[in-house]
Amino acid sequence: MKGVFGLLLLVSPSLLAAEGGGPDTPAPLVVRCESGEMERVFCPMDVSRGVQMVRQLSTRDCIRETSWGVEGDAIWVSDGCRAEFARRGSNSRVSRRVVRCESKGRYESCPVVLRGAPVRLLRQQSVLPCREGRSWGYDRNEIWVSRGCQGQFEVGAEDGSGFVDVPRRVVCESKGGLRRECGVSVTRRVTLVEQLSSAACREGDSWGWDRFGIWVDKGCRAEFSAD
Repeated sequence: MKGVFGLLLLVSPSLLAAEGGGPDTPAPLVVRCESGEMERVFCPMDVSRGVQMVRQLSTRDCIRETSWGVEGDAIWVSDGCRAEFARRGSNSRVSRRVVRCESKGRYESCPVVLRGAPVRLLRQQSVLPCREGRSWGYDRNEIWVSRGCQGQFEVGAEDGSGFVDVPRRVVCESKGGLRRECGVSVTRRVTLVEQLSSAACREGDSWGWDRFGIWVDKGCRAEFSAD
């Protein structure tokens, strides 16, 4: 196998092999694989049932077929991706695939291989609103942003099973009594988790939501849960 081999992380003491190993040594359930800035690293792994990324360790995005993938009997990482990977069917926790994309007022394209996977806005990070179809969107090989939208975008599963089904926490604040929109893709509902302001947060009056995100007004500052 060409390339540099990464570190193996065994997730259970029962998986620890005797020194020297042998044909009956069980394959690790989780493999940690790490690359530097420019190198491609290969990490041996049982990939016969498929592989999923369970935890990103790097600040660089780890995107399938862009900075990690499967080749032969190994997974590979590149471009500074550092992450832990698990065989499909294991009980490992699945993590989100997240891409950060930022506009400084102009149209910006963030390349990513989606292979038909859906994308949703996970978290708006700009003061200017991120609204799907107006200031952000995605095509086959990119996520795009414009009009000052800066955000983190979640890439769903390529097999059509959707996104990680865990509510997302969003803090949205009306400052100076002014209305503010906080973009987040909403599928079912938004609920108020904790009011952070002395001004009252009343749904329909000083806060509300639609499928594009949450709005606050009249000094309402609060943490919300979107799902």
